[in-house]
Amino acid sequence: MTGVTPGTLTRRLCATTLLAQALSVFFGALVVWRLGQTTDDPRAGAYLWGGLALTALCVVAAGAMRSRWGVALGWLAQLLTLATGLLLPAMLVVAGLFGFLWWLCLTQGIRMDRLTAERAAQDEEGS
Repeated sequence: MTGVTPGTLTRRLCATTLLAQALSVFFGALVVWRLGQTTDDPRAGAYLWGGLALTALCVVAAGAMRSRWGVALGWLAQLLTLATGLLLPAMLVVAGLFGFLWWLCLTQGIRMDRLTAERAAQDEEGS
């Protein structure tokens, strides 16, 4: 589904999902950073910056939904969010929920955009 330029409804649904995901990833990054500090893990700062980078990726992908590469960035954000489960197992739940929401918004949004276009074409023929 990366070869499809998303329609208006698909863009809105997917962008909303990505922005909510960005918030969840941000708070997850704060948790893993603080846990790293508590356990004197020298990589705690890297965890925070990595989480902030993933948060930024989600926001950029949401803004890029007008193009085909926005969908690809969205899929990349889903995979990287899943990978954060290696550091914080609770992020596996977050990744599962947002991955499902992303897929659902993408597939159903495309379907609804197609139905809207068909209805508009029928209305033009009837006029």
